[in-house]
Amino acid sequence: MPKVIRTLTFGAVALLSVSAVASETASHAQTRLLAAACANCHGTDGKLGGAIPAIAGRPASVLERQLLAFKQGQVPGATIMDRISRGYSDEELRQLAQHFSRITR
Repeated sequence: MPKVIRTLTFGAVALLSVSAVASETASHAQTRLLAAACANCHGTDGKLGGAIPAIAGRPASVLERQLLAFKQGQVPGATIMDRISRGYSDEELRQLAQHFSRITR
């Protein structure tokens, strides 16, 4: 392979790598921003216990299913989560579930 092509290929790979990291960082930052609203009731990083359940470390599938049930009005006796969850897209709720599932209790 000629040196020019090898250099261009390496440069393209480096650019794609930087773009992927920047995209991942932006996505992570966006999710953390979304999660900040949860701290009002669930505590910083979802670890507050008591009357309002801690959500940190719970399986993502369980959290996502619960959030979607709140959003769809399927949780009888919900106090406020049914209204809060409607402010998020299904994808944002999935991201939040993933985020909180990764936090150690």
